[in-house]
Amino acid sequence: MKKLLIILLYLPMIGFGQNVNIPDANFKAYLVGEPSINTNGDSEIQVSEAAAFNDTIDCDNKNISDLTGIESFTLLNALSCNNNNLTNLDLSNNIELILIYCAYNQISSINVSNNEDLIMLGAENNLLSSIDVSNNTNLVNLICYSNQLLSADVRNGNNQNAEWYMFSDNPNLECINVDNPTYSTNNWLVAFGMIDSSMYFSSNCNNSTLIQEQTKNKKLLKITDLLGRETKQINQPLFYIYNDRTVEKRIVVE
Repeated sequence: MKKLLIILLYLPMIGFGQNVNIPDANFKAYLVGEPSINTNGDSEIQVSEAAAFNDTIDCDNKNISDLTGIESFTLLNALSCNNNNLTNLDLSNNIELILIYCAYNQISSINVSNNEDLIMLGAENNLLSSIDVSNNTNLVNLICYSNQLLSADVRNGNNQNAEWYMFSDNPNLECINVDNPTYSTNNWLVAFGMIDSSMYFSSNCNNSTLIQEQTKNKKLLKITDLLGRETKQINQPLFYIYNDRTVEKRIVVE
């Protein structure tokens, strides 16, 4: 009984002293050098230190190739890892994340499937072949232009609250899965740099041939102002009316 009691007393101490596995030397150097993270000032990051941290990791421009170890930061609020050498990013264990900035890497895959509180994902200038934010029901900003996207699924029930969903400069992306194709067609515009002219929206891109043909072949009938008068003046809201009965709201500024 005494031996058992001694073992039980030491178990919390053993867990407290465990170190996070951080194989990338540059990432580890950043974490160890942050007093708000490395609270005991040693040369390692303990599991307890990572688990207690609930602020921002900002490791831009650190020549980091691997963020292994970040999964231990379960209360992390924000991550900025722009301008590094990352090739993949799995943040499914960081369920408290609100903001993610990971632009200018070589990321080909990203997992944000468990990040329900996420409101911002900036992943431009990477090598992403697909993006799926269908579980991110609070997302209002998705910046993924200049990638290699073949597919995009943003059917998260929050499209009408979106501020910027940007897919331009993805030459192989044609169809984008959205909540409401009509809404996205009228609001996510080429003129705003949100999409390329070759892209279109569907609620099911696997069955959207007819939608694609209608969108690509539609013809502009007239341009009107807010009062319905035909005009081509700039610097004011204009409505572009097409022969398929769709209407686009645009503002051309010069």
